[in-house]
Amino acid sequence: MRKAMWTAMALVVIASIGATPARAAEGDDYPKRPIKLILPNAPGSSSDVLGRILATKLGETLGQQIVVENHAGAGGLVGMEVAKNAPADGYTIVAATSAATSIAVNLHAKLPYDPLNDFQYLTTYAVLPNMLVVTPTLPVKTLQELIDYCRSKQGDVFMASAGPGSQSHLAGIMLTMMASFPSVHVPYKGGGASVLAVVTGEAQWTITPASSVVGQARSGKVRAIAQSLPQRTPLLPDVPAVAETVPGYSYSGWNGIIVPRATPQPIVAKLRAALAKTLSQPDVKELFGKQGAEVVTMTPEDFRKLVQTEIETTAKVVKATNLKVE
Repeated sequence: MRKAMWTAMALVVIASIGATPARAAEGDDYPKRPIKLILPNAPGSSSDVLGRILATKLGETLGQQIVVENHAGAGGLVGMEVAKNAPADGYTIVAATSAATSIAVNLHAKLPYDPLNDFQYLTTYAVLPNMLVVTPTLPVKTLQELIDYCRSKQGDVFMASAGPGSQSHLAGIMLTMMASFPSVHVPYKGGGASVLAVVTGEAQWTITPASSVVGQARSGKVRAIAQSLPQRTPLLPDVPAVAETVPGYSYSGWNGIIVPRATPQPIVAKLRAALAKTLSQPDVKELFGKQGAEVVTMTPEDFRKLVQTEIETTAKVVKATNLKVE
C-alpha cells in the first residue's frame, strides 16, 4: 500500500515537471521595458538629431520606447564614461561617434574608457560627409586646381578649421599630407566661425561637415569642390569625391550603436536584427538625408575595424600637427 502511494506521488511529480513551461531562453522576452539611448552630444547637434530619429524608429521596431539621454561634454568623453559604467543588460545603448572614439583616444593621454575593449560594436547607422569649400573669389573650381594653387603660393593660402583637434582640422591636415601641398592652418572657435571666414575670404578653404555648409554652397556664398566619402553620394550628386583626385582619402563623420562589453549575446543579436530592419526603411533614409547623412550599416567586425583604422590614421595626423595630448 505504502509502496503504491509513493509510486503514485512520484508519477504526479514527474507529470507536473513535464507540464511546467520551459524557462524562457535568455533575451527571448527582450525588451520588456523602455531602453535608454545615451548620446554623448549636445542637444540640437547633427548627431543628436540623427540619434533621435533612430530612437523613434528603432523603438517602433522593438515595440518599446527608447528614451534619449544627452551627456555632452569633453568631446564625448562624459557620455562614453557614463555608457561604460551602465548595466550591461541591453537596456542601455550608445550612439558612438568618431570624435568620442578614434579622435579622443589620440588627444587624451588617459581616457576613462577604452573605446575598443569596453564596448561591443553592433553597427554604424549613418555617415556624414565633410565638404571641401573655397571662397568664391578663389580662381579654382576643382580639387586639383586648389592643390596646384596652394603649391604655387607656397604658404599664402589659409585653411580654416573649427579649432585644434576638430574634425575639420584633422580632415584638412590629412588632405594636405596625402596630396603634398602647403596651406596655413587657421583655427577658429567653432564650425560656424570657420565657415564664415571662408565666406568673407579671410580664409581660402575649409573641409567641414556638409550639413553645416551645404546652404552656403547652394546660395553661392562658398564654392563646393569635393566631399570626403570614398565615392560619390546621392546626397551631393554634383560634388566629386576627394578620392577621385587623391586616391585613398576618406575622412567623414559617422554614427554607430555600441553597448557595454558584457551585454548578453542573445540581446545583442536581437538589437542588431532590429537595427537592420529599421535602417532599411525608406522613410529613415529620407529623414537622414534631410540631415545631410547617408544610411550606412556594417557588421560588428567591420565597424570595429573602422574604429581601429581611424585610430591609427588619426595618430599620424596628430603627430604631424604636433597637437598636444592632454
